Amino acid sequence: MPRPSATEYSPFYQTYINYTSGKDYSILVQQYHERITESWAAIPAERTNYAYGEDKWTIKQMLQHVIDTERIFAYRALAISRKEPASLLGFDENEYAKNATAANRNWKDMLVEWRVVRQSTNLLFTSFTEDQMKSIGKANENAISVNALGFIIFGHALHHLHILKERYGV
Repeated sequence: MPRPSATEYSPFYQTYINYTSGKDYSILVQQYHERITESWAAIPAERTNYAYGEDKWTIKQMLQHVIDTERIFAYRALAISRKEPASLLGFDENEYAKNATAANRNWKDMLVEWRVVRQSTNLLFTSFTEDQMKSIGKANENAISVNALGFIIFGHALHHLHILKERYGV
């Protein structure tokens, strides 16, 4: 599958798509999977409760957000690939972060969970046929393709790595 065209996703996701290069999901895995998982693993546990400002997420909260969001996007891809006719719900990332209690979690456990979620997403996308990758459904009342969701998943993770480097100094 080629990179998604602008007709396959809402303009909101353009930033995430822009973080990626490559023409299909398998290339994204080759280029980014290890980089993304290793970048999180390189953060010392003692830094994970750091937030760069008042009312900003801690590093743990950010990783929990990335995990939660990848699960949601992977579910959307699954549902759309299976021809779900209903528009899938949106979610409030700040409410999820507030209710996730990431501060109480063990950093090493979170890293294991992250690796498992990433691998699970990769296996899910490997299972899709070309026709399934072309499937377009609705999420949060906006059209989106399975193909675009694959790029968005990686772009979202890369976006947060950029924030970690720029604002958290890791």
